[in-house]
Amino acid sequence: MEAITPSRMRAVDINCAYLGMSPLQLMENAGAGIAREISSQTRSATVLFVAGRGNNGGDAFVAARHLSLIPGFRVRLLLLGSASLIRTAEARTNFDLLRYSGVDDVKEIRDSADLRSYPGWKDADIIVDGVLGSGMKGLPREPESSAIDLINAADAFVISIDSPSGFDAGTGSVEKCVRADLTLTFHKMKAGLALPSSKALTGEVRVLGIGVCRDAEEFVGPGDLRNLTVRSNSAHKGNSGSILVIGGGPYSGAPAFAALAALRAGADLVTLAVPGSISGTIAGYSPDLIVAGGLHGDRLCPEHVPFIRRLISSSDVVIIGPGLGRDGATLEAIGQILPLCRKAVIDADALYQLPLPLPDGGEYILTPHGGEFFRLRGNRPGITPSLQEKKELVRSFSLDSHAVTVLKGSIDIISDGEETRFNRTGNAGMTVGGTGDVLAGVVGALFATNSAFDAASCGCFINGAAGDLAFGEKGYGLLASDVIQNIPYVMKQEW
Repeated sequence: MEAITPSRMRAVDINCAYLGMSPLQLMENAGAGIAREISSQTRSATVLFVAGRGNNGGDAFVAARHLSLIPGFRVRLLLLGSASLIRTAEARTNFDLLRYSGVDDVKEIRDSADLRSYPGWKDADIIVDGVLGSGMKGLPREPESSAIDLINAADAFVISIDSPSGFDAGTGSVEKCVRADLTLTFHKMKAGLALPSSKALTGEVRVLGIGVCRDAEEFVGPGDLRNLTVRSNSAHKGNSGSILVIGGGPYSGAPAFAALAALRAGADLVTLAVPGSISGTIAGYSPDLIVAGGLHGDRLCPEHVPFIRRLISSSDVVIIGPGLGRDGATLEAIGQILPLCRKAVIDADALYQLPLPLPDGGEYILTPHGGEFFRLRGNRPGITPSLQEKKELVRSFSLDSHAVTVLKGSIDIISDGEETRFNRTGNAGMTVGGTGDVLAGVVGALFATNSAFDAASCGCFINGAAGDLAFGEKGYGLLASDVIQNIPYVMKQEW
């Protein structure tokens, strides 16, 4: 069975909200599913819900409300802590509904002594564990720790919501957790629950569908951005990425756009290696740009490689291609540079006559548009392929070329050969020149501190969403520089 990590599941939840499916709907579906599972096991029982103050507790509140409507069930609920400390609006809404729902007993437990003295532990047939969520790490604190002890000591059938409280559903690691007879997890199996070594703690694991939107998982969304590595308060210059942009010659704007976009996407340092004929022009775009000397002439050529090698050694990511042109000497130099790169975003003219598969020892992201992609594959289909057919073409190409591929289009397709995602942000105004260079810069900045797949996927979303903001203001008169200015606004939004 396909498994998912808790962090990926949280991203999918946020993406659902972005698409219009509220967290309240997902919580309602989860709780109703729990109640159905319990009522399918027995026709009557005394059921004790032990709920925390997060969304795991919120699922328990919904399940208790649904179960209380079924004749034969006596439903009680313990909230660990004060209702005023419930952490999410959705959980608080569902807790408040309990007073109108016929639940036999609802108690707020203010300290562990009250928890231990509660008489309802003795006659509970079923205990539902909704104490802690699936992302729990480390040793539980009080009163959650005592609740886990009491659940484990009770003579009752124990059902855990999503994962046993105290259990890390991402890795399967545990310091102290509930020992469940049955675990009801949502949407997909969690990676830690699927481990054979976890069965003694999870009991039987069943996966409940909760109506997650398909596109919340297949398409990149703001939830994916939440999983990106973020700058810490103790970060120093360079910790968030040193980027080298190799480009220019026939064109000066393209490498400048890539460099400025990388800075706006959070890179600490961006250096441009460009031919001397345009170095002054590029330096004039912004004082934030560092233009390296040492590349004489008006085209990149093999004689520049020793100098570029030194620049690569002090860079986390190389962006190569914007504005380079297709001169024979330039293409020869590209072939010599790529094996030197630990991480590289290969764009624009660097994709022309690119030798595949790519050199071993490096990580690569390719960002072709449709024409470049089919040239790289060596053939163009006779008819325009469907989105699903393109998805398979990109996946198989990425697998064979040992790279992450971004096929740019009205719907971007991103694949590492195993996972494949779509991105729908962006608009027709972004056909203006330079927006592809902006994408390369954003992806390069993210690649410095994230995986190639996450950098490529989130880079597409950020670039397109920044373009959408620019379109809202400029319409079809938007420029690549307008997209760059909107990158920070996309990245700091609380979607």
